[in-house]
Amino acid sequence: MGNNDNEGAGAAKAALSPDSITNKLLDVISSGQYAPGQRISESELARQLGVSRGPVREALGRLEGRLVERRQNLGVRLIELGRERVKELFLVREALEGMAARLATESITNKELDELYHLLERHQEAIGNNAQAGYLQGVGDDDFHFAIVTASRYPTIRRVLMDEIYFQLRLHRRRSGTQPGRAAAALLEHRAVVDAMAGRNPDRAEEAMRQHLRNARYSALGALDV
Repeated sequence: MGNNDNEGAGAAKAALSPDSITNKLLDVISSGQYAPGQRISESELARQLGVSRGPVREALGRLEGRLVERRQNLGVRLIELGRERVKELFLVREALEGMAARLATESITNKELDELYHLLERHQEAIGNNAQAGYLQGVGDDDFHFAIVTASRYPTIRRVLMDEIYFQLRLHRRRSGTQPGRAAAALLEHRAVVDAMAGRNPDRAEEAMRQHLRNARYSALGALDV
């Protein structure tokens, strides 16, 4: 019986793909459990995620230079982003994602639009009427911005945003996303983007996305001052 339990646990660990472990690691890091500059313990993360240290080490390697840094004799630490770096990341994101919204408006299918509206309905249910609620999306298919960038059909835009900018800004997303009233405002801004896309108005879609990200930048920088 015990051997079967161990075999089952081993099979469950083996079933976790490198991508899924990386996503779980992202959730832990962006939850606020670690402070900027804090050392990250591979063994502690392995226990928390229910996997061996090897996959955790691989996942941390994927995030090295983006969310974590490895210092000689000091191990792996969460990166520290200064105010100017956060501002720069948001400005680049605004330009790229504004263009992504424009391009997506020209190529998105009706089915994808329906999926975006359903996604926002799920986000609305999660937020409810709680003014203190945070708008904390997941990664991948449950992320509004990921869906827009994917719908743009431009892999280079997606790669630049997903491989660096989103990873680093994720550290500030939870803190700024939980500021009072920001969740409800962000959801309305998301709806404005999708409405513009549904109306096949690329100019309005781009401006709505840019305005949303400007507001997100103000919120993120404001959270740094608290």
